[in-house]
Amino acid sequence: MSWPQPAHPANGHEAAHTAPEPAGHFDTLPHDRLERVEAWGLNSASMAHVYRPSTVGRLREVFELARRTGRQIAFRGGGRSYGDAFQNSEQIVLDLSRMNRVLDWDPDEGVISLEPGVTIEQLWQYMLEDGWWPAVVPGTMFTTMGGCVGMNIHGKNAWKVGPFGDHVLDFDFLLPSGEIVRVDRKSDPDLFRGAIGGFGMLGCFTRVRLAAKRVHSGLLRVFPQRVRNFDEMIDSFEENAGRMDYMVGWADCFAARARSLGRGEMHFAQYLEPGEDPFPAQTLRVENQKLPDTIMAFLPKSIVWRLAAPFVNNLGMRLVNTLKYHAQLRPGAGKPYLQSHAAFAFLLDYVPNWHHAYKPGGLIQYQSFVPKEYAADVFAEQVRLSHRFGIVPYLAVTKKHVPDDFLITHAVDGYSMALDYPVTVANRKRLWGLCHEMDEMILAAGGRFYLAKDATMRPGTPRRYLPERNLERFTALKQRCDPEGMLSSNLYRRVFGAEGPKTGGKAGMKSASLRVAGRSA
Repeated sequence: MSWPQPAHPANGHEAAHTAPEPAGHFDTLPHDRLERVEAWGLNSASMAHVYRPSTVGRLREVFELARRTGRQIAFRGGGRSYGDAFQNSEQIVLDLSRMNRVLDWDPDEGVISLEPGVTIEQLWQYMLEDGWWPAVVPGTMFTTMGGCVGMNIHGKNAWKVGPFGDHVLDFDFLLPSGEIVRVDRKSDPDLFRGAIGGFGMLGCFTRVRLAAKRVHSGLLRVFPQRVRNFDEMIDSFEENAGRMDYMVGWADCFAARARSLGRGEMHFAQYLEPGEDPFPAQTLRVENQKLPDTIMAFLPKSIVWRLAAPFVNNLGMRLVNTLKYHAQLRPGAGKPYLQSHAAFAFLLDYVPNWHHAYKPGGLIQYQSFVPKEYAADVFAEQVRLSHRFGIVPYLAVTKKHVPDDFLITHAVDGYSMALDYPVTVANRKRLWGLCHEMDEMILAAGGRFYLAKDATMRPGTPRRYLPERNLERFTALKQRCDPEGMLSSNLYRRVFGAEGPKTGGKAGMKSASLRVAGRSA
């Protein structure tokens, strides 16, 4: 089968699948709309015409403007994708952050309808005092509903409740033609499973209706556990999966000796049962969930990234990782404790603008998803390979997952590991080469990747891990919903802009077991 080919604008003048452009193409869009659009990871940027509509009517106007001028459209919500997912060089970027109203809320059933610009922060703060929490949240509260649904995000409970899309009841979807369709699993199952996770290439969410999770306290019971390597980490995930509500692992990638590859810390958490919290009305109050504005009660967190910047180098991060690991040896460090939902969920928000500490080159986050039988060995080999390339990840986070039925899916019956790598002028080419070599390792193990995080994937890679039937259905949806090819982005053109191998990942599993040492071999 042939994937629908995105346009490759030639000097910004041509877009495939559109009518011939009128004369004076560049004069039809105001120059004051041109903005520098930068990746969250600060590793790439491009110029685009940015529009921030506040109503569906204004959205339609921008779609019509794009049609008249032969431009293409990409969507941006919270702007938290690490790579080029919301960049659209010399084209149009639709920023939906002003469409941020709660449209309807049922506090008895925990069902809420939202515009696409509503953030996770707005969502949990709106429903918490009624005894509800979002079923799935990422590591930051500043992503938007449009982005969460479009990328089908996952959380620390992915193995238990699935991705964000599993909790979407229905949505209103604006097609490039200007038509709005209401979609649920029964009315249009292919569009439901294609738009969720479809990274904005089929249409625009204008309303999303979600089911939330009932909670009886604003607190979680957290269980920390020290692990000595990736084998212990995966074993701990498996042992605790049946009784925990959240699980996440951290690994020190500077530890390179065989027995300590993957040494780190696990955090497991459980909801409190009714009656366990003697003061639920207090712990469910928003002000008792908010992250503190200071560190040590006096240091404003807004300046912490500046203080941390001198440590964002190999020597500094080796020290930070080592101290973090050995801090678990202090008396009482492994005892259970109570923590608010927000404090446990949103670790990335503890230090505002922390990514600025990676300037000037920024960072990438390489996240791979590996079947459980290969995960420990593949993760260890990723760390070894990073050391051989001379670029050690400064942060590694692991989670457990289950498969889902969405067309563009990253999920596997296994585990993910997200690796934060610094980007510099000196290491950029080498770092991209490292990522490409890791791609081959992941693909050979039957693994997958996550478009919300990607900055390095080569053209054709998704064809190598997505099922052929999924690609065929998504192709049909693209032709049905966007026959003019109006929706595109730098990510789409980069990753889907050339033919790639059509073999699936499962065929490579045997070779993976031969390439990595350990128990799966």
